[in-house]
Amino acid sequence: MDCRAHRQTHEQTRIKNRGCTPSKAFLAAAHAAGRARQAKALGIHADVQVDFPEVMKRVRSIRDSFNQGVQKGLHDAGVTVVCAEASFTGERTVTGGDRTVQAPLVVINTGTSSLIPNIPGLADTPYLTNRNFFDLKELPPRLLVIGAGYIGLELGQGLARLGSDTHLIVRGDRVLNHEEPDVSEVLAQALQRDGIHLHFHVNTEKVMHADGIFTLNLDNGQELQGEALLIVVGRKPNTQALNVAATGVELDEKGFVKIDQQFRTTCEGVYAIGDVADQPAFTHVSWEDYRRLKAILCGENRTRSDRVLGYAVYTEPQVGRVGMTIESAQKKGINARCVTLPMAHIARAIEWGHDLGFYRMVIDNDTDKILGATLVGYETAELVHVFLSLMEAGATWQLLEQSVHIHPTYGEALPSLARLLVGDEMPSCPNM
Repeated sequence: MDCRAHRQTHEQTRIKNRGCTPSKAFLAAAHAAGRARQAKALGIHADVQVDFPEVMKRVRSIRDSFNQGVQKGLHDAGVTVVCAEASFTGERTVTGGDRTVQAPLVVINTGTSSLIPNIPGLADTPYLTNRNFFDLKELPPRLLVIGAGYIGLELGQGLARLGSDTHLIVRGDRVLNHEEPDVSEVLAQALQRDGIHLHFHVNTEKVMHADGIFTLNLDNGQELQGEALLIVVGRKPNTQALNVAATGVELDEKGFVKIDQQFRTTCEGVYAIGDVADQPAFTHVSWEDYRRLKAILCGENRTRSDRVLGYAVYTEPQVGRVGMTIESAQKKGINARCVTLPMAHIARAIEWGHDLGFYRMVIDNDTDKILGATLVGYETAELVHVFLSLMEAGATWQLLEQSVHIHPTYGEALPSLARLLVGDEMPSCPNM
């Protein structure tokens, strides 16, 4: 049984998708507008007119269509879906709405939700998170974004490309601070190309909202105003209302469900998968957790670590990541090195005007196996799967170097990247 909690209101009688599907449908429109404007570098001068209500209508239509398909599939498979907030009321006993179910096997997959900072005045304002962002009907002339992680950059750049004057408030010295510093540098440059204002080393001391206008007081004395405020400072596990103590499930200090390598919690028969168990917060990881758990329950000797995981950031340029960085590899004591190829050295990127970014590969010097890759550039979310498959197969960099990729393509640059390992001369790489 999956006890993912769904809150039902007078407006909502079915499950809503607040993540991948609506955000990527939204970004399809945003990046189309952004690319059209930037085509002037190719000699194409476009007059971009955005019908924002139509953009969001399409987003919600695709979201609803996907949701209806999922619900039909569950119904046809004989699965009963209870739209209510679920909680444990006994050992392996779950209550949601007017239903109570006891089962020998329970799977917790309740995910995470937006972490809301304790900023004076914020709680009393109609701020946006990923839960209500896609309900927007009109384009806010000015957008304020508190946070500069994956969601903040994707949605912030998206609204900027659709016409909002966008400000990003960043506590630290760079955006996407979980990535390598030069990834942050590339994305900061891309955001500024789109006219986004980046405010580094600042905190928001107070939030006010009056007459449809948000006012932020920053600790550097600056005051910012906008018609919309997006809060994206992090995620928190959806375990607060689960009452896991009733079934003997322990949480860690941050509220995530404690699990072992085979997804077992501290209660026999209760498992947890996905980001509620502090797994990487991506849909494909939650799905793959399910596949791993199913295999384990069927007697296979699988763990949550015996796989290669990748992810992507759907900004423009995109970030495609898989495996280790050079820093993480060296921290583990691996004799690692890396090579980097700038996008400005790739024929297809020059021809298409996508010269911002780079490709990077990390290898094990002792085994020649590929340990990871960081790709920043056009559609790298697709391209990174080349590395993901090679790593899953345990391939060496020599196999990639010997591959013959089609010219001229972005993928052609991957063997070229591997060829940088041939010979004595090596390009500079962070932390080598």
